[in-house]
Amino acid sequence: MKRLQFITAIPLDVQRGSGCFVGIQTLERGIRALGGKVELVTPKLRFPVFTLKRLVFNERIRFKRFDSDATVGFDLDGYRVAATRRRRPHFAAIKGVLGDAVRFETGFTRASLALQARLERLHARRADRVITISRYCSERLDELYGVRNAIVVPELIDLAAWRKLFADNPASPRESRFTVLCVCRFYPRKRLDVLLHAAAILRDRIPELELRIVGSGPEAGRLRKLSTSLRLEKTVSWVGNTTAEALAREYNRADVFCLPSAQEGFGIVFLEAMAAGKPIVAARAAAVPEVVEHGLLVEPENAEALAAAIGLLYSDSDLRQRLGASGKHHVENYEMKRVAAQFLAALD
Repeated sequence: MKRLQFITAIPLDVQRGSGCFVGIQTLERGIRALGGKVELVTPKLRFPVFTLKRLVFNERIRFKRFDSDATVGFDLDGYRVAATRRRRPHFAAIKGVLGDAVRFETGFTRASLALQARLERLHARRADRVITISRYCSERLDELYGVRNAIVVPELIDLAAWRKLFADNPASPRESRFTVLCVCRFYPRKRLDVLLHAAAILRDRIPELELRIVGSGPEAGRLRKLSTSLRLEKTVSWVGNTTAEALAREYNRADVFCLPSAQEGFGIVFLEAMAAGKPIVAARAAAVPEVVEHGLLVEPENAEALAAAIGLLYSDSDLRQRLGASGKHHVENYEMKRVAAQFLAALD
């Protein structure tokens, strides 16, 4: 069985590392469950600016002696390793094409992301092989980086762990409320503003509507101001960051899961919602249609369409049950060990 070294500067916690951290951690766990060995190669130094920390980390690791069967660099991390003469193969695992996400940012964040995207392009072009998480990402790699024939291995979920979390943290939907759950980092591309406008449309149509938003991020201040201006104080609950146990209760309690993101390389939260048996409403954008095969997908950036889909699920409990059950069956395709085996096969 292979001995791998994973190269990543992604913060190793869900609050800062978001879905990228979850994907890397679950992949590591899946490979270990199959008998493989994985060592994480991560930054040791602290910097106040993440981009600077990432650049210094990548410059320093080109001098590191690697002693595994192969190295795997995530996103841009490993671009220097890929450029050096080596005795073992180096793979670029692109979790989300940074060059595709740049268009949703402004100011310093946009400039920083653009720099990282250029380095990610170098990494992908220098690596022995590129693995990515969706057909959408594969197409963007071709279009933006000139990298063709990337191998698609989807994201994965530890179903056994999630099922235990759901069982150990029960919470039933309340008859007095119709609860819509959203879980994400607050980035512009997640389009939480569209969801808030949809909630404002639905407020009078569904008096018992409750929108619960789990997470945090750079858009938090703007989104809270928008929520106030839309008079959603009695409709929206800002849950913030939570523990895994509290998040399981949120999924259990929800009637519907909704994330109207306009740009997703994959969307691990959709797998979590499926595992919980919840019907999903999302935008028909980026990789979302590949992942959410059993859900209601609407035109991106359209609050009226989003509100209509949520309203349909509110009025049709049988449809909620059918979509939830179909998603719960479909998520088996992304079970941790099954997908980890696909990833290992892609390295051969």
